Amino acid sequence: MSQRVAYYDVAPDGMKIMMDMEKYTKTSKIHRTIRELIKIRVSQINGCAFCLDLHTADARKMGETEQRIYCLSAWNECTYYTPEERAALELSEHITLIPTKRVPEDLYKRVREYFDEKQYVDLVLIINQINSWNRISIAMGNTATEK
Repeated sequence: MSQRVAYYDVAPDGMKIMMDMEKYTKTSKIHRTIRELIKIRVSQINGCAFCLDLHTADARKMGETEQRIYCLSAWNECTYYTPEERAALELSEHITLIPTKRVPEDLYKRVREYFDEKQYVDLVLIINQINSWNRISIAMGNTATEK
């Protein structure tokens, strides 16, 4: 499948808003490793190969291990993710699957053990941002290609 629409050309104002949000999320106090783990996990859930390809490559460039990248789909069965990463990943799954999972109070409290109020909001924005990118990428027909 090839890209269906040159969406940056067709809707530059809308894409500028997306890029501005991307810039904002990069200024948050959420560690960049956690940001990339969130992007990979959410992209796994949504089945977005384009974003998986992009963010696993970014994670590798940052020094992330293959083991941690490969096991993200089963993060809750692994001991090598930090408590902060685990809380962020669980929140990511619940927000991505919000129709069935919601964000229960006990999860909110667990996340807040590691992240302050502003960081909580930033986590929610990061999770929503990658969900938006996944949906845009899939709807526009973006594909992962061999390099």
